[in-house]
Amino acid sequence: MTEISAKQVKELREKTGAGMMDCKKALRENQGNITKSIEWLRQKGITSAEKKSGRQTAEGLVESYIHTGGRIGVLVEVNCETDFVARRDEFKNLVRNVAMQIAACPNVEYIRGADIPQTIIAKEKEIEMGRDDLANKPDNIKEKIVQGRIDKRIKELSLMNQPYIRDQSIDIEELIKQTISQLGENIQVRRFTRFVLGEGIEKVEINFAKEVAEQTGQISSEL
Repeated sequence: MTEISAKQVKELREKTGAGMMDCKKALRENQGNITKSIEWLRQKGITSAEKKSGRQTAEGLVESYIHTGGRIGVLVEVNCETDFVARRDEFKNLVRNVAMQIAACPNVEYIRGADIPQTIIAKEKEIEMGRDDLANKPDNIKEKIVQGRIDKRIKELSLMNQPYIRDQSIDIEELIKQTISQLGENIQVRRFTRFVLGEGIEKVEINFAKEVAEQTGQISSEL
């Protein structure tokens, strides 16, 4: 079997917009020949996910997922173009897996990096620039280090950048692109909410030993 490199897969993806797994398969079927692989993808009807990204998505599903123990819950809306695709098992499985992914990612707050407000990014940069480990660094080096940390933070906050929990070799964006190629429709994660039991509630810590001691002392004094 012909060995397919990551560089070849990247090149074919850039030329066709097809998903990573489809590109790998096309290259294997055509012994690594890019031109033949492009023709193979076209013959199979695997078109660019990017070309579909501007098409309206008004159908889809709202999925709920409650993690074992009932302490974490997720509601997510994923849209597609037609009700027919929304009823397909492949689409239902995608939506379910996206909901499970959100449950597994406590840092995720946004769908994609571009959704993060600039005010939050500016605040993160301010925090990073003030860290002690950068105090003696030249300004140009400090800027590069801080930008690297900010980029990492943006990925942590973005659902699309998360490694897929069932296959760490791809991220959620790639998973959705693969499903777009499979079903032939634009698919978009529209919104989600993650619930954590007790989140935002200030818990009152009760010192039972102290309470018992105080009550015992009060009873003794009354006697």
